Amino acid sequence: SRIELGDVTPHNIKQLKKLNTVVFPVSYNEKFYKDVLEVGELAKLAYYNDIVVGAVCCRVDMSENSRRLYIMTLGCLSPYRRLGVGTTMVEHVLRHVEKDGNYDNVYLHVQVNNTGAIDFYKKFGFEIHETKKHYYKRIEPADAHVLQKTLRPNRPPAITNGLSP
Repeated sequence: SRIELGDVTPHNIKQLKKLNTVVFPVSYNEKFYKDVLEVGELAKLAYYNDIVVGAVCCRVDMSENSRRLYIMTLGCLSPYRRLGVGTTMVEHVLRHVEKDGNYDNVYLHVQVNNTGAIDFYKKFGFEIHETKKHYYKRIEPADAHVLQKTLRPNRPPAITNGLSP
């Protein structure tokens, strides 16, 4: 295949910054990029014929009493959309969480008017979990859908000696 994923390193992080600037309506700070260098398999550059055309960046999130994978960014340059680049990146993430076996769900935020992205994620079993009002600053519409793919249903809290923790 012409699509390959590669690691994000200090040598190519500038390409990730440039890509994110072009693809996303929001900007990411230095801490975002510093953290991306620490997450290993959870951040990848996507190459099409050896050209960087996309990237995915995730982080582990411990919230809502569960271990969740948050897709911070997943994007592809518009001329290279619909060629399987996004699919390759999502499949990489889903393979990672499956192999790990310890995640409750995978989730991300999508601007409410981004029907292309919403339909794309639905193909992989993501569903609109909730809508957050005024999630984005400085972009319109400011509301975001939280798309989530549940990997295992919420486990009830463990009962010890007949008492809930």
